[in-house]
Amino acid sequence: MKKTVFNEIHKQLGAKMVEFAGFEMPIQYQKGIIYEHLAVRKSVGVFDVTHMGEFDISGPDALIFVQKVTINDASKLYPGKVQYSAMCYHNGGIVDDLLVYRLEENHFMFVVNAANIEKDFNWCLENSKEFDVVLKNISDETNLLAVQGPNSLKTLQKLTPINLEELKYYTFTIGKLADIDMIISRTGYTGELGFELYFRGDFETAKKLWDAIFDAGKEFQIEPVGLGCRDTLRLEKGYCLYGNDIDQTTNPIEAGLGWITKLEKGTFNGSEAIAKVKEEGPKRKLVGFVCDADKFIPRHNYKIFLDGREIGFVTSGNFSPVLSKPIGMGYVSIEHSNPETLIQIESRGKLYNAKIVKLPFV
Repeated sequence: MKKTVFNEIHKQLGAKMVEFAGFEMPIQYQKGIIYEHLAVRKSVGVFDVTHMGEFDISGPDALIFVQKVTINDASKLYPGKVQYSAMCYHNGGIVDDLLVYRLEENHFMFVVNAANIEKDFNWCLENSKEFDVVLKNISDETNLLAVQGPNSLKTLQKLTPINLEELKYYTFTIGKLADIDMIISRTGYTGELGFELYFRGDFETAKKLWDAIFDAGKEFQIEPVGLGCRDTLRLEKGYCLYGNDIDQTTNPIEAGLGWITKLEKGTFNGSEAIAKVKEEGPKRKLVGFVCDADKFIPRHNYKIFLDGREIGFVTSGNFSPVLSKPIGMGYVSIEHSNPETLIQIESRGKLYNAKIVKLPFV
């Protein structure tokens, strides 16, 4: 298993370590997932997300290449702007969802999911042959911390001369924080105010940054948080997880990602297939639901029923610490996708009542 530069710190803090996307990662620390989840919602928490993948894209044709492989309109980006997007296969199935950073006029960075690094980079290489671009997989040399929660700005502001309040959502700057050069990005996967910090360096650099952040956040009861609450936090906000809610069998329209799918920008990978789905209307839709059951967690691939008929399946499910109820997302046939529709989730031959609701949950 690969290890991030923060691995020893996690172990010293008593984290429960698990294998995730080929990395040894902290799933939770000693206080537990619900405690960590609420720490992020109410104050501030720090995630090690160094396992994520980063690709450097440069050259005269960088923008044209990015426009071909992603579904959002990268021409709207300026240096210092970030965009949520996705890459699709020619049949409209999703290769991965990702962040696109415009570093300079002809210089971009993709941030992709950890489990998809090799697949995504090969897909980019395959699509780059006709363009004057240079692609580099910089994942192994890029470290990444996510500092998330209402007090994240107050915590990090102590460590940098940059006015972080001026950083709008989905923008970034390059500068020093804790006297370390980095990309400071106003992004995150929790739905809270937060920042993602991309930097290079060894264990000493990583420890210096970690210690500085925790010293600065002490007055806000800052907590280290693991991948367990990362999942519950993103689910409460209705954010898709690749491999669960979206994959090569789903298209952006049925997954509720029509808002990042810019067909008007011209031809791109999957554009014809996606346009057809949009024109004809999707046959199914990704919806959120809240369960009316105690001691039940809806899990991936559980079947969804309505009046005894199977209408879909669960993609993600967990206990919501904020709502104190089991919640989930899943695909259901389009005619049964309206909010307030009463459904049932099957688990081990037993049916549990649930109701479709508008996303986000929180």
